[in-house]
This record gives sequence, structure tokens and C-alpha cells, in this order.
Amino acid sequence: MFRKPKTLGIKSTMEEIYENTPDQNQQPGPVLLTITEDVRSYIYESAKWTKFLSVLGFVFTGLMVMLSLSVGAIMSSMNNLVGAQNNPYAAMGSGFLTVLLLITAAIYFYPSFILFKFSNAAKQAVLYGDQDSLSAAMGKMKSFFKFWGILMIVVLGFYALAIISAIVAGVGAASMS
Repeated sequence: MFRKPKTLGIKSTMEEIYENTPDQNQQPGPVLLTITEDVRSYIYESAKWTKFLSVLGFVFTGLMVMLSLSVGAIMSSMNNLVGAQNNPYAAMGSGFLTVLLLITAAIYFYPSFILFKFSNAAKQAVLYGDQDSLSAAMGKMKSFFKFWGILMIVVLGFYALAIISAIVAGVGAASMS
């Protein structure tokens, strides 16, 4: 019926559930998960990749911050080369672009930081068999995906507004001609 997983010598109540079919009146005990050697290796390998991605995220965040702080100089040199009237970004101003890039860097920093914390906690959980570190790691992974889910909802909302605005503008332009 059910196949027992390979364990690391951890006896769980899942074995009791496999062997004993509970009566209708009997309530089963708490169900504990078993961490197999395969699961440990998956978590450890995920921790390595998330560490790499988080460090890469920190590097790109730093590059974005440096770019945002130098956008004023870039804008003035672009204006000198092509003229302010031919530069489409000159109307926005360098202050606006600086703030926009800093906000983007902050948005990019947060998931990198969460991945870094997940990586450290997951490695500690796997290497030392620390249940609290595993719980912390899974909490960080939940926060990571929750952040990206909320961000995607916001982006999809902006896309919907842009599409609706384009349709309304198209209908308005068609009715004027």
C-alpha cells in the first residue's frame, strides 16, 4: 500500500501510521516528517545555489547603487554630446532617475538578503541536524516566494492598467478622427 521512506535512524510516528490502520474512534498521533538522505542532499545543493545567487544579487545591487549615484554626471555628459533637446531622459531629470534606481536596488537587495539567510540556515540544518535552523530556512524560503508573489501581483496590476489605458487612448484617438 505505502512504501516506507529510507530514514537516517530517526524513528517517526509515520511508521506507526503505515503499520496500524486506525479505527474510526481512534485519533492518530502527530504526523512528523522524515528527512531522508535524498532530501538532505537536495537542501544542501539548494543552499549552495542560493548562496551563489544571493552574492550575485548583492553585486548587482551594489552596481545599481553606484550607477544611481553617478546618473547626474552621465546625464550632463549626454546632454553635452547630443544636446538636451535630443535626450529623452533629460526631461525626467537626474534626481528622478537616481531615486528610481535606488528604489530598484532596494527591491533587488531584499530577496538577495533573504536567499543569503536561507542558504546559511539550510547549510547549518543539514550539516548539524539542527531542526531550528531548518525551520528558520523554510521560513526564509516562504518569505522569498511571498515577496516575489506580491511583486508579481503589483506588476500584473500595472500591466493591466497600461493595457486598459492604451485601449481607452486608442478608442479616444479613433473617435477623434
